[in-house]
Amino acid sequence: MQNQLKGKVVAITGGGSGIGKAIARELSKNGVKVVLGARRIELLKKVVEEIKKEGGEASYVITDVRNKMDLIALVNKAVDKYGKLDVIINNAGVSELSRIDELDIEGWEKMIDINLKGVLYGMAAAIPHFKQQKSGHIVNIISTSGIKIVPTQGVYAATKNAVRTLSEAFRQESDGSIRITGISPGVVKTDLADHMKDQQMKAAIIENMDRFAISPYAIANAVIYAISQPPEVEVGDIVIRPSVQS
Repeated sequence: MQNQLKGKVVAITGGGSGIGKAIARELSKNGVKVVLGARRIELLKKVVEEIKKEGGEASYVITDVRNKMDLIALVNKAVDKYGKLDVIINNAGVSELSRIDELDIEGWEKMIDINLKGVLYGMAAAIPHFKQQKSGHIVNIISTSGIKIVPTQGVYAATKNAVRTLSEAFRQESDGSIRITGISPGVVKTDLADHMKDQQMKAAIIENMDRFAISPYAIANAVIYAISQPPEVEVGDIVIRPSVQS
């Protein structure tokens, strides 16, 4: 597996913490050159420093996925620095959970802009380079939300199901030179809840994380599996959740 990954260039959104950070660190251990995008420069610098201390190669670009030019800058950084881009991992996401009739329209728009439009902007930035190379791999980090519909997750799940749909549509449209993989994590121990406005919901999410959430490194291992396959093999969908999650 290591030989298949060594030398690949991978761009990762949401790379400063949580799942994105875990993916970056595990890929770098396998000889992958990673280019990280996130909004918080202090977190990006810390991850890049950690990777370099471990002998890996990493760089970063301040990236807000709501801005399509930031995604273009992230992809261009990889191509300019390393001469190519093999994989883009659209990982950045946000969760503002509430009942639909509470009408948290600001939260809805934030999730649509980051979870859905941010993924589209990432794909749009990478696809021209992939077409020019005649190869590339898109990995969209989705969610088990939407696979199982539960109250308070309606709009969040809707954004994730939209990504699931567009990923499958792209797979069918592609001639196979550009592969696409959707990875749907269940409850993962991250800082996702830290930024939620609803304090009651935030407390409930944190409690679930403390009880049975899996490590973000489990998701990183799924990414490694998907992108280490030979060119003729495409891993379409991976669902990975705690074994006790219903």
